[in-house]
Amino acid sequence: MTFLTIGHRGVMGVEPENTLRSFVQAEQAGMDAIELDLHLSKDGALVVMHDPAVDRTTDGRGLVSEKTLAELRELDAGEGERVPVFEEVLDAVGSPLQAEIKDVAAARALAEVMLRRDLARRVEVSSFHDEAVAEIAQLVPGVRTVLIAGRWGGDVVERAKAVGAATLALNIRRLTLEVVEQAHEEGLKVIGWVVNTQDHLRLVRALGLDGATTDYPEIRRAGRFTA
Repeated sequence: MTFLTIGHRGVMGVEPENTLRSFVQAEQAGMDAIELDLHLSKDGALVVMHDPAVDRTTDGRGLVSEKTLAELRELDAGEGERVPVFEEVLDAVGSPLQAEIKDVAAARALAEVMLRRDLARRVEVSSFHDEAVAEIAQLVPGVRTVLIAGRWGGDVVERAKAVGAATLALNIRRLTLEVVEQAHEEGLKVIGWVVNTQDHLRLVRALGLDGATTDYPEIRRAGRFTA
């Protein structure tokens, strides 16, 4: 079984998160896949940003959904980087991508891009929102999907199965062997997030995870050795 190391928002531990600079660095570091987050701008652009507001990661203020793409372009996203749209990331790197739907409304816009550019094999789609996972699976035939959870009940594996997800991405600090074994018995993969330390890597190995999302490129090298 192949152990996957996924660059979290690129390599946000060393570069400004969710920027082209961060994604290019993740690819150069040899990450197996690159994770990014999607919201819709006021005028419907598929914007790459984690938070619903721009305050934390740019020099601006306000909600992504209340700004046009032109307004978002004026912001500094760190080190002089601009807020990218999804299509720009597709063109900037050739790596497999894991696109997380933060705003449920972004599912349809993402589906349109995936269908137009035939991305079902390159782009895996993830979300905390069960309905977003179910919607993208319906809109894009053959797409691989991931259900994410930070806190979960005993039904998390059933939830993943219900929306057709092939993978669960779960908070490493709360993950138990019981959940991993249950998921594996049902044919689901399990990815731990966010794996940034040697202790986390030891836990990854003990739990028998299929992959890890990390902020730091060096975790890939250590993960290859550990897991």
